[in-house]
Amino acid sequence: MDATTGTGPGRVRVEVGSPIGTLTLVADGDRLAGVYMEAHRHAPPPEAWGPRVDPGQAPPVLRDTASQLSAYFAGELTHFDLPLAPAGTEFQQRVWSTLRTIPYGTTWSYAQLAERIGAPGAARAVGLANGRNPISIVVPCHRVVGADGSLTGYGGGVERKRTLLLLEERVSGASLW
Repeated sequence: MDATTGTGPGRVRVEVGSPIGTLTLVADGDRLAGVYMEAHRHAPPPEAWGPRVDPGQAPPVLRDTASQLSAYFAGELTHFDLPLAPAGTEFQQRVWSTLRTIPYGTTWSYAQLAERIGAPGAARAVGLANGRNPISIVVPCHRVVGADGSLTGYGGGVERKRTLLLLEERVSGASLW
């Protein structure tokens, strides 16, 4: 697989229903390479996702992802434990890795995220990397908000971001914004 473009011969996809619409889960071999929502901004073209397979025929990582997402939406899971293969630049990889450290039921600003990756002042670049996260929800880019707490852009749409944060707020008891 090309680590920058996310294309490769071992990719397959499965579609699963969720409270925020159909999610397309993409595996690259035995690792999760994508979680895309309908009308997902910056998603690669579907042909890059690999062939669609029936959920019962999906590789274990996609079945595990579907199961963990179901538990997440039911308020029973607060941390995903899946092997990941997000395709992106070195900077994007740093941002996405750090996103996984944002605790469930917590939000950070883009500036806070930039500081955490050792790039203070790079909030805009962090925002761009955040917006290109290929593994939505599992890599919780929805937990990043504007400096004033506003719900700014989200690859799956701001309403979906709001829905995810409201779920986490309800389950955790925290006030997120």
